[in-house]
Amino acid sequence: METLANLESFVRSAETGSFSAAARRLALTPAAVSRNVAQLERNLGVKLFQRSTRGLTLTEAGEHFLQSVRVGLDSIQDAIASITVNAGQPAGVLKLSAAPGFGMDYLLPLMPAFLERYPAVTPDWYFDNRPVDLIADGFDAAIGGGFDLPPGMVARELGRIHLIAVASPAFLRGKNRPQDPTGLAELAGVTLRSPLNGRVRTLVMRNSAGTELVAIQKPVMMVNDPDALSRATLLGLGVGLVAVPHAAPHLESGALERLLPDWHGDIGPLSLYFSSQKLLPAKTRTFVDFVTEAFRAQKLAQVLSVRSQARGDSA
Repeated sequence: METLANLESFVRSAETGSFSAAARRLALTPAAVSRNVAQLERNLGVKLFQRSTRGLTLTEAGEHFLQSVRVGLDSIQDAIASITVNAGQPAGVLKLSAAPGFGMDYLLPLMPAFLERYPAVTPDWYFDNRPVDLIADGFDAAIGGGFDLPPGMVARELGRIHLIAVASPAFLRGKNRPQDPTGLAELAGVTLRSPLNGRVRTLVMRNSAGTELVAIQKPVMMVNDPDALSRATLLGLGVGLVAVPHAAPHLESGALERLLPDWHGDIGPLSLYFSSQKLLPAKTRTFVDFVTEAFRAQKLAQVLSVRSQARGDSA
């Protein structure tokens, strides 16, 4: 009878395509995962993987074995997780990912209340603008937006991410202000590269009447980080298409001014995403519910959108 460790090492290695990625998910060393798989192959008398410098490829026998064993392994793990969930308070290390600026400004302030309610959970935060592969990288949950979800993930939308055109008063001094997004091409701009493909993002902006126009900028600088975009705009280098939560405090202080007040860009939902497994670990389930409720109670979704600026403009 094979041990659960050998079977789990095989299944996770097959899912991730490498012993290292499986090890991160299982909290083992790559050598331990490799030994477990090798022992399984010896016991079965068949080769399950073709190994190369580029990773792991299932053999035909490995493909058949994976299909046979995966459902049973998931059922066993669900049963174990169910016992854990019902046995007591959520506990353990909770590995999380979020964009640095948004995470520090809006998620970290939620942690004191979360930890007071769930003291046995230890959040392990990774601040990164790139979307993460939860399964391959061993994350329990992540918060991000502007990209398609990886297969096997589900999401709870926290709000829509709106971008607005802003610049410093010093930069705008003596310059004609554009009447619509096409006029941004006449001004120096700070532009953002996509963290996914490295390309400079082209944004479609919309006004209250529903008219859409492409905002084409004349870049004097390109950056790959939203926080850097906001800071460069504050320094007076040019016009930036900045996310509302990044721009809001500087608009309130007067360090930035908004151009095209009737226009904004919508780059999609900001979502809390996690594995679509039937039964989430208690630590993940409670975090998802806590953050979702906090966003609703504190109306944080409005912070992401132009609605917060509309209220500020009318105040």
